[in-house]
Amino acid sequence: MEGEFAEGNFLGLPTPKGDPDVIIASIPYELTTSYGQGTAKGPSACIEASGQVELYDDLLDQELPAGANILTTKEWNGEGNTLQEQLDSIGRYAAEQYDTGAFPIFLGGEHGILPGILRGCPEKVTLIQIDAHADLRDELDGEPYSHACAISRSLDEGALGVYQIGIRAYCKQEAEYISSDERVNTWFAKDILNPSTGQGSWSDWLDKISQIKGPVHLTVDIDGLDGSLVPATGTPVPGGLTFWHVVQTIETAFSKCDIISADVNEIVPQNDTPLTQFTAAMIATKIIAAQINRG
Repeated sequence: MEGEFAEGNFLGLPTPKGDPDVIIASIPYELTTSYGQGTAKGPSACIEASGQVELYDDLLDQELPAGANILTTKEWNGEGNTLQEQLDSIGRYAAEQYDTGAFPIFLGGEHGILPGILRGCPEKVTLIQIDAHADLRDELDGEPYSHACAISRSLDEGALGVYQIGIRAYCKQEAEYISSDERVNTWFAKDILNPSTGQGSWSDWLDKISQIKGPVHLTVDIDGLDGSLVPATGTPVPGGLTFWHVVQTIETAFSKCDIISADVNEIVPQNDTPLTQFTAAMIATKIIAAQINRG
């Protein structure tokens, strides 16, 4: 490890002296969770758990920070009296991170942070989404900006399209959205994990995301993984992706696409074991390594 362990910094890495290459930005936002609670404490739990992540990465064949300046910046301050004011505030916070020229990784917080992030994004992006849920509802419990509507509202905010994988929990309205809107490209978990034909679906996924043109934002709702890996996340769902599905998606996307930012969301601290937040920290670490690897 380079330098002394820095409490409160992602991976315990010392605060860099030069301009950052990667920024870890926490958004402890939780206004519309519909089942399990605690995402507001997710970013800090993820950063704490990251202190136990091994710094060696096999993609880089060296230890992080691998010559890069990785900055854990001040978290979003929660400014705003209404949901829309808070999303606007998240947008301003995100814009500050983009303006540095570094690669921002946002830690959430519920998935409802995504439309706010896009308000601060300087470019129109295509989304690569890892998730158990389609998040294409028009509203949930009367709230159109619920975390269950994150992708619908992101498309409204100007996202050009979405490639989503791991989907296995959705309503009829979302099924109709998936089948009728050409901006939405969905790979269902049951197809990816099918014992007979799953490899074909998986190869198709990797091939299709490799062909995305223009800027891309990667959004990782950790409930896209099987619930056994993230039992404390707000809405864990069985039958999900493995950790290695997520890693290969990250490494393929970063090697083939113009990824300009990422988020890891729906992190909820797990009390009996740190498995949930540690899994989230591992995913964020893989994103960092993939970003450094492409130079």
